[in-house]
Amino acid sequence: MTDKRRSGTGAADPDDDFRYRGNRLGLPESGSGSVPGVGRRLVGLALDWTLALLIAWGAYGAGLIGAGISVPEAATTLIGNTALVVFAAMNILLLTLFGTTVGRRIVGVGITATGERSWPWFVSMAVRTVLLCLVIPAVIYDRDTRGLHDRAAGTVATRF
Repeated sequence: MTDKRRSGTGAADPDDDFRYRGNRLGLPESGSGSVPGVGRRLVGLALDWTLALLIAWGAYGAGLIGAGISVPEAATTLIGNTALVVFAAMNILLLTLFGTTVGRRIVGVGITATGERSWPWFVSMAVRTVLLCLVIPAVIYDRDTRGLHDRAAGTVATRF
């Protein structure tokens, strides 16, 4: 039995040749459909998190959450936890419907299926979002800068 990753000469398989982010997924090197850099994706993530915090803070200020909490530390924890729930809900809903979120849209990044999973799109986005909220799977990534959350969901971030 032969190893698919090795030819008879001991060279690496040309199908696994890494030339640029996304080439192994059949994506272009630059422009629309290419894999964006980490910086662009982090800015989109920061914008989405800021929006979630603003929504949670507004809900607290309007009395929709935390009625009767007078301890500042408890209110801060409540707002932070609410922001995480809002962030997750925004991601699942917006990624399922539009393939992007508000922050990602501003920086020109969307989420695309790679065809690795046959799950419904909603399930992929839910898996991706839960793992993103855990943080660690998102910061461990491969040569294509796909985090474990993208690999588990069968997705990749692409430029518009």
